[in-house]
Amino acid sequence: MGLPKLPPPVLEWTSATLPRSAVRGAAAPASQGFDFCAHIRRLAAEVVAQCAEFRHIDLDRVLFSFTPAHSGRVHGLHARVTPMRFRGGALIERYGRTHYQVQRYRLDGRDVLYVMTFCLPRFLNLSFDEKFMTLFHELYHIGPAFDGDLRRHHGRCHVHTHSKKGYDAEMSRLARAYLGNGADSQLHAFLRLNFAQLRQKHGAIVGVKVPRPRLIPVRSPTEY
Repeated sequence: MGLPKLPPPVLEWTSATLPRSAVRGAAAPASQGFDFCAHIRRLAAEVVAQCAEFRHIDLDRVLFSFTPAHSGRVHGLHARVTPMRFRGGALIERYGRTHYQVQRYRLDGRDVLYVMTFCLPRFLNLSFDEKFMTLFHELYHIGPAFDGDLRRHHGRCHVHTHSKKGYDAEMSRLARAYLGNGADSQLHAFLRLNFAQLRQKHGAIVGVKVPRPRLIPVRSPTEY
């Protein structure tokens, strides 16, 4: 029996060749329907530009995507940020006796450092305030060094601090401050509609859909 086939160490796309599909429907051309990932990226760009807490983020190194949710119910995962590097921005990390590399993504010739993924239609069925809090929540996970690692807090709960409730409250505060400081309503108008309303208005909702990056075993820390 041969060795299992490893995933490719690098997946590469251009903006034009990113895999796109319709949410809850047959594949739709990228030129048709409402491009959720393009709209959430434009909104994130405005948030990054206006909020000092996110000025370290270079959205040219962040890939926005969606993953299908099994149902439109609001309970469950709404979004996630996947770091494309290990602690401190390292490409290789050892677990037990094996060294691993995170599968690398390249977009338009640049290494992607984070993949921000929204669960659709679930995310779109949240309230307007909850959608904004979720976006801020995920942006805040991006490490201040912007090296492909997540923001780490002290203690065991290094992702959400010792209190997820307190973390969410702080994200709500940041979102309210952004909205109260002259935010461009045209950029976030789509968040006021739920999935069914948005699809009825545009006929289809489409977005970028990429596989979740894999951990690839390597023979030594200097193999790649």
